[in-house]
Amino acid sequence: MPALHPAIFLDRDGTLNVQVVRAGKPYPPATLAEFALFPGVPEACAQLAAAGYVLVVATNQPDVGRGDQSAAVVESMHTRLRELVPSITQVEVCYAPGQGVAHPDDYRRKPAPGMIIDAAKNLRLDLSRSWMVGDRWRDIDCGQRAGLRTVFIDFGYDEALRAPPDFTVKNFAEAAAVILHTTPLSAPSAS
Repeated sequence: MPALHPAIFLDRDGTLNVQVVRAGKPYPPATLAEFALFPGVPEACAQLAAAGYVLVVATNQPDVGRGDQSAAVVESMHTRLRELVPSITQVEVCYAPGQGVAHPDDYRRKPAPGMIIDAAKNLRLDLSRSWMVGDRWRDIDCGQRAGLRTVFIDFGYDEALRAPPDFTVKNFAEAAAVILHTTPLSAPSAS
């Protein structure tokens, strides 16, 4: 049986691409024209992939579930993201609206770890050697619930973390450097 692979689970908005901040709260871009990566994201992702990590985006997009955004626009952003960052293996998305509205995909909506668990099964990922990187408390809680190490990108939003991350950084390039220099990858021993 092939060995399991370590992964980096990446939030999208505020982690890989520039978020829209209004009144201290982050929001996703509304159009494909507004979708822009932070500087250095493709290069940092390529370094993580070259080090042996599988890169998986795990993003909540509740505006679709609430009817404020079209799934087609969100998927066009994911197509652009994968064109700009070819080292991303998969994009997991949850359209559940949240805010107390029941939805069949609630188990996937961060902070629930469903997107991570689903990707781990489909891609044969070793969660014990994997990480979650994000800019919101939901990302950190999700990663911890899945047994991942966590890196929080701190933009000083007007919201508090609910659990302490393993590391706090100022941008994605710093997050990648922390991961690459913290623990070298080693394959699990065959038994």
